Amino acid sequence: MTTEATTTDLQAFTRDWLDWYRAQEERLADPHGFLAITGLHWLHDGPQRFPDAPGSWWTDGEGVHVRLDDGEELTVGGAPVRGTHHFGVLPERGGVDAVWGDAVIEVARRGGNDIVRPRHPDAPLRTAFTGTPAYAPDPRWVVTGRWLPFETPRPTTVGAAVEGLEHVYDAPGRIAFSLEGRELSLTAFPGHVPGRLTVLFTDATSGVTTYAANRVLGVEEPGADGTVVLDFNRAANLPCAYTDLATCPLPPAENRLPVAVEAGQKIPRERGGA
Repeated sequence: MTTEATTTDLQAFTRDWLDWYRAQEERLADPHGFLAITGLHWLHDGPQRFPDAPGSWWTDGEGVHVRLDDGEELTVGGAPVRGTHHFGVLPERGGVDAVWGDAVIEVARRGGNDIVRPRHPDAPLRTAFTGTPAYAPDPRWVVTGRWLPFETPRPTTVGAAVEGLEHVYDAPGRIAFSLEGRELSLTAFPGHVPGRLTVLFTDATSGVTTYAANRVLGVEEPGADGTVVLDFNRAANLPCAYTDLATCPLPPAENRLPVAVEAGQKIPRERGGA
C-alpha cells in the first residue's frame, strides 16, 4: 500500500471515529438525555411525592400509578393525562416517558424495581457539560476475534452502579481475541439491534485514565465465518460515568482484561478526568 493510500485510509478512519464520538456526545447531552436527570426515585406501595415531578407515585401488583393534583397534567403516548393514571406492569429494562412541560418523567423498571427518573433540560450537569475526554483514534486498537456461541444462552447476573441492584442478561456467547500479545476473551450480551452484541469490560486503565466501573463496546453481528471485529476506539462510557442517578450494569468478572486498553472514552471531567 502506498503512503498516500495509507494516509487516506487513516483520514477516513479518523472521520468515521469522529462521527461516532459526536453521536455519543449528542445522545448524552440531549435535552432529555442522561445528563438531564435530576432524581432517581424508587417506588413502593405507598404514595410518594418528589420535588422534580408532579403528583403522587406508587407501585403495586398492577404496576406503576400516579395521582395528579388539580391543574397538573402529563402527556403519555401523545395523550393528555389528568387525575389518576395507571402505567401498568413495566418489563425489565423497559419504560415509558411522560412529558411534563419541558421535562420528561421517565417511568421504568430496573433490577426488578420500579423507578421514576425526571429529566429536566436545565439540569446543572447538562448545562455545564463540555464534552468527554478520549484517546486519539488508532487503528492498532481494531482487533479481529472469533465468535464462540454457547449451545444455549447463559443467564448471567451482574452487579450495578447502584449498590444492591442486580441485572440479568442472557449471554449468547463469548469473543476470543489476541491483544498486546495476550490470548483473551469477553462474554457478550445481546445488543440493542438484533444480531449485534454488547460487551461490558474493564481493563488496566480503569480507575487510572478511564472510568473505574465499566466501559461498553458495541459489536457488529459476527460474520458467516465466525469473525468478530472489536474496535476498542469506540469503547464508551455508560451514564453512570457521569451521574450517580444511573443504574448501569457492571461487567461480569471474566470481562476484566489484564491489559491496558488505551483507546476510547476516558474519565469524564465531571468525575475529575482531564
